[in-house]
Amino acid sequence: MRVWKQWTDECRTTRKSGSGPRNVTSARDDRHLVRMARTDRTASSRQLAALWSIATGVSLCASSIRRRLLQCGLRARTPLYRIPLTHDHRRLRLQWANQHRDWRADWQHVVFSDESRFNLWYHDGRIRVRRYAGERHLPECIIERHSGRTPGVMVWGAIAYHRRSQLLRIVGNLNSNRYIREVLQPEAVPFLQSLPGAVFQQDNARPHTARIVKSFFAAQQVQLLPWPACSPDMSPIEHVWDVIGRRLACDPRPVASADELWVASVLVARKYTILRMPSCFAFAASD
Repeated sequence: MRVWKQWTDECRTTRKSGSGPRNVTSARDDRHLVRMARTDRTASSRQLAALWSIATGVSLCASSIRRRLLQCGLRARTPLYRIPLTHDHRRLRLQWANQHRDWRADWQHVVFSDESRFNLWYHDGRIRVRRYAGERHLPECIIERHSGRTPGVMVWGAIAYHRRSQLLRIVGNLNSNRYIREVLQPEAVPFLQSLPGAVFQQDNARPHTARIVKSFFAAQQVQLLPWPACSPDMSPIEHVWDVIGRRLACDPRPVASADELWVASVLVARKYTILRMPSCFAFAASD
């Protein structure tokens, strides 16, 4: 009734500007609060409330902190995680990118390969960073983490421009001999031989760069694409793993064992990998 009366009397349904309870903080206070949040991007609203109380002597609840920051465009978001990179890592990555920046049709001959691990459960994490739109890649908005081992399945796969290999399950630790015997001989080399002019990409993991593996590639006349260290994010197959992982995490039928997870991974890979390949390679070419 109140909304209808307001509409008939004033031809609007919104409150008048300035009506309602007054803000506890002024515009100057809000700017100070934003500076505090940007100084420590990972500080929670409770931590900011405590810091505010110490700095000003005025109590401000965590919900008010969140509202003020939201009004100023700072929203708590999941941080971008990355592996630690040294100066040499960055230099070699840039050098590699400059060497291949003019590739266009060449990318259609590259076969990207990698191993990935899919876990029985997925952790979203509790840490958030406060940032504006477009600040995802700012150093202060990124949290470094090292990968850890949780129950799940390890798989190997490879993608070409319009084709993909079979998804292989890897049980236990993968060494150079197993890499040749269980991955390269039965799947990778036949897949490469079916693609004229194929160039094989793999990362610099120890099983991939062992002397026995290099000799195997030379004997099979496999052309390799040089790859900078610590650069999994530069391979388009990482986007394929991301799609598969997201689909598995959203499956309404949770898996209870590693065997069930393996079956689900194969089904998801068959359904979605082909659809994602052209866009993944377009992303690589644009970089």
